[in-house]
Amino acid sequence: MRDKLGEEVAEFLEADEGAALEELADVLEVVRVLAADLGVEADQLEWLREATASERGGFDGRIVWTGNR
Repeated sequence: MRDKLGEEVAEFLEADEGAALEELADVLEVVRVLAADLGVEADQLEWLREATASERGGFDGRIVWTGNR
């Protein structure tokens, strides 16, 4: 499934705006399967995402830290 995640992400990155949402849904589906393989349900994964975003900051502002240069 990790390889499938890479495949789906690549398809999302290559998709035009019309197909991007469907490809993103495919990415989400693979992420949910991977989480389930780790024993984590979708609601638990969402809780962890929210907690991590609260602690470290999220990507709502489209800002990505790339480290000190």
